[in-house]
Amino acid sequence: MGASESVPERAGRVGGPVRPGWRESTLTRAKEIETLTAWAAAHDQPQWNGPLATSIAEHLAAARDAARSVALDPRRWFGLFRNGALHERAMTNLDAAEANLLNIAPASYLLGQMPSVLTHVRSHLVSNDPRRLEMDRIGRRIGLAEQSSMTHETATPVERMVAIVDAERATIVAATRAAASAKMREFARLRNFRNTLVYATASMSLIAIGIAVVGLVAPTLIPLCFAPQDGGQAIVVCPIGQSERFAVPTPATGLDIDDYVRMTVTSRDLLVVELIGLVAAAVAAAAAIRGIRGSSERLGVPTVLALLKLPTGAITAFLGLLLMRGQFVPGLSALDTSAQILAWALVFGYAQQLFTRLVDQQGQQVLDSVRGADKATPALTPQ
Repeated sequence: MGASESVPERAGRVGGPVRPGWRESTLTRAKEIETLTAWAAAHDQPQWNGPLATSIAEHLAAARDAARSVALDPRRWFGLFRNGALHERAMTNLDAAEANLLNIAPASYLLGQMPSVLTHVRSHLVSNDPRRLEMDRIGRRIGLAEQSSMTHETATPVERMVAIVDAERATIVAATRAAASAKMREFARLRNFRNTLVYATASMSLIAIGIAVVGLVAPTLIPLCFAPQDGGQAIVVCPIGQSERFAVPTPATGLDIDDYVRMTVTSRDLLVVELIGLVAAAVAAAAAIRGIRGSSERLGVPTVLALLKLPTGAITAFLGLLLMRGQFVPGLSALDTSAQILAWALVFGYAQQLFTRLVDQQGQQVLDSVRGADKATPALTPQ
């Protein structure tokens, strides 16, 4: 077998490598659950021959298929754009397999999982959720309170705790599944927000490209030129060029200011203005990094937020100069040199931060709503 050929998966293999990272995590977790299932089955409990044991294998197979991005049968158009659906398929099947494992695993295994299960439930269910309240009650009964542990000097307390979790197994599994569902809903909200940002960034980029194309094809359609006048003399100033001084009015030559604008404007004016605005937006994005707290999620929301600033800066630079040329800003309607035009393009490009800052704040709120191990959760208090 050549080095470039993929190694087929065999029984007992983890699988992979695959990309992106969530696929690797899926294969790893699937192998872990498979191993735990085989270990628990060694206790020769009767339920391991039942439908729940079969369901665990089916859920793990579905999760692995999603991680390997198995082709659709029958095939569908645009099958490439199904990463979100595959991720959700993998995660939900792993959650279902783990819940089934908790249903039929030995009570001693369930007891050992209680700290993790309780943390998971308290991370994703609100404090007044009845299922979380029940888990809190069970946690207090087995000694999982603040600054406490599950280590005891004699075997009797452990036996009692095993009996408690075995009796409360249905409640524990129900709360675990509810927390997993809540986590998927949080992730879905985050993914939808990320997708909205991607669409907005793509739309703004297309608009910026369209403006540049208009400038290249029809430079006189939207000229960003100014015509300051001084002592009966005028000069047309464009982003990358300017005309000679001429008398105003100009009856001798038969030319007016619009004619001088058409002779001075170039096809690269709008492109240069947008590039200056893009550079200013890039500086603003770099400065905004210091305020990003980041996230353990793999959707890259902070990255998309930074990318959104770039086309927005190009567009705000163009629109700002267009407003100045239309004398929308009193006292700033007649710039004297090309350098002044480019300087204002820089200012307007950086000014996109006024708009995207609100999007940044919304993005951080959405990230904060995804609760996990990196979020503090209130501790149990013993009763």
